[in-house]
Formats: sequence, C-alpha cells, structure tokens
Amino acid sequence: MATGELNKVEAIIRPEKLDEVKDALARAGFVGLSVTHVTGRGVQKGIVHTGRGGERYTIDMLPKVKLETVVRGADIERVVQIIVDAARTGNIGDGKIFVLPVADAIRVRTGERGDVVV
Repeated sequence: MATGELNKVEAIIRPEKLDEVKDALARAGFVGLSVTHVTGRGVQKGIVHTGRGGERYTIDMLPKVKLETVVRGADIERVVQIIVDAARTGNIGDGKIFVLPVADAIRVRTGERGDVVV
C-alpha cells in the first residue's frame, strides 16, 4: 500500500451548478468523481409556495447533488476552493463540503492500493 494520505471530499451543491463544478475540477486535472442526486435541507429549511386557492404548503426537502471525489492530502485545499468558486451563488442553499479521511483505496481491475489509485 502506498503511504500517501487520502481524503474524500463530499460536496452537497445546487443541481444547476453541477456542470460548472465538474468542468472546473476537470480543467484542474481532477476528473474522477461520483455524483448522486439527493434531497435535503439545512438552514434554508425549504421553501413555501402558495397554491391556486391561496393554500400555503412548504417543500422542506430540496433537490441537491452530492459530488464525491478522493484526493491526495496535498490537493484538499485546491479541490475545496475549486468547488466553492464554481458552486457559489451567494444565496442560502449553496451547499456544504465535507472532508473525510480515507483508510485505503483499491483499484478493482489491478488490485493496486493507496494513493496510486487516485
């Protein structure tokens, strides 16, 4: 196993910002990622709509996209800043980024382990 530090960066972002974030990461050389469509809520707590008859209803679980990538420790700050710059609108609901340690990574095809896989 290679000895380099690995970290998983999970970003919850607005769905309409996915292409911008994905393209910005790719331009910087970070092409490997997974994307999951999720719903969630945070400080925003949803949005209130008024129906045709004047009734109000709240949608408290909003659509988001979870982007996940694993990077070497030296690349964490760069990847986080790329995501922030590409995903930010300046409004509530722009999302969150989480950085988690990764104990190991294994390439299924070859059995290679550690930071050589990233």
